[in-house]
Amino acid sequence: MDVIGQFRDLDRPNRFVWLRGFRDMHSRARALEDFYGGPVWKAHRDAANATMIDSDNVLLLRPARTGSEFQIRNDRSTVGAKGTGKGLIVATIYYFDASVTDEFVGFFENAIRQVLTEEGASVLAYFVTEHTKNNFPRLPVREGENVFVWFSSFQDRIAYADHVVALSRSRQWLDEVSRKLERWLKRNPQVLKLSPTGRSRLRGDG
Repeated sequence: MDVIGQFRDLDRPNRFVWLRGFRDMHSRARALEDFYGGPVWKAHRDAANATMIDSDNVLLLRPARTGSEFQIRNDRSTVGAKGTGKGLIVATIYYFDASVTDEFVGFFENAIRQVLTEEGASVLAYFVTEHTKNNFPRLPVREGENVFVWFSSFQDRIAYADHVVALSRSRQWLDEVSRKLERWLKRNPQVLKLSPTGRSRLRGDG
């Protein structure tokens, strides 16, 4: 498995968010079985589980397009690195009544992303729900969801706040993009402001 990044949720101090990737669903099942059936997890699972109130808030995702996955460097900090990584990662979750269509993905790429970039966001990747049945049921996932999830990065919280203000003043966003977006969505978007840990590969500095 590919450990992409791990983060502290700035708005929810008791939540720890992390991302991991797999080549395909078959590889996912095999990798998870190898890890959770292996000696390291068996030796440490009681201590690890004691730190968790809930570990079932999991979305199973796939790239919305070929090439829309993360492109990150393999320069993870050494074991023992502490503190906070650079920058801020923002995960935005759009909820839909049905599966996300190619039409919406095109709308994101040609309209939403353009304005976001013009107003200071760096869009890193975007994904949709993977509807294949969870083939490792020991780790539950949120079933019945239809989501589009995109990730962006900022230098820091101030840069993100400036971006939010800029969007609120953008006539293109307000008049052309936001109104169309509202018609697509089931409910208001969910936004997670994520601070990378010291060893997170995914950071706000690229």
